[in-house]
Amino acid sequence: MNKSMLVGAVLGAVGVTAGGAVATYSLVNKGPEYAQVTDVQPIKQQIKTPREVCKDVAVTRQAPVKDQHQIAGTVVGALAGGLLGNQIGGGTGKKIATVAGAVGGGYAGNKVQEGMQQRDTYTTTQTRCNTVNDISEKVVGYNVKYTLGDKAGQVKMDHEPGSTIPVDKNGKLILSEAGQ
Repeated sequence: MNKSMLVGAVLGAVGVTAGGAVATYSLVNKGPEYAQVTDVQPIKQQIKTPREVCKDVAVTRQAPVKDQHQIAGTVVGALAGGLLGNQIGGGTGKKIATVAGAVGGGYAGNKVQEGMQQRDTYTTTQTRCNTVNDISEKVVGYNVKYTLGDKAGQVKMDHEPGSTIPVDKNGKLILSEAGQ
């Protein structure tokens, strides 16, 4: 065997062995490129949105009173009572009965007119509004559980990660989305 051929074979063997060692070293120390996502739970926040709700309702009101002191009822009642009282008895008794009839009739007429005025109502429609809150939920982030090699961990993220999370060359998770 020729000396140069022997040197070439030895150098070739050393080169192949060194290349294999370097390749094996880089694979062993490199670690995983991705963490495996094992669970994703959305973080939700309640949002209250106010809105106004209006509806028409029937409202019953008392009609305006024209004769507030019920004078017409008192006068009509007094006249009717006086006429009836005048029909009773004779002489002084007739005068007393007429006066008593007028007083009683006046009081009764006053109360009848008062009752009629209280029952004199009308109904209108009125719009009434109030504020109600619509409640909705908004996703504000995600609780993510993952495994990286033989270690488990948990992290909060602002986006859904999918099935894996990228890992940088130092073994740290890359949590931001690409392009942000």
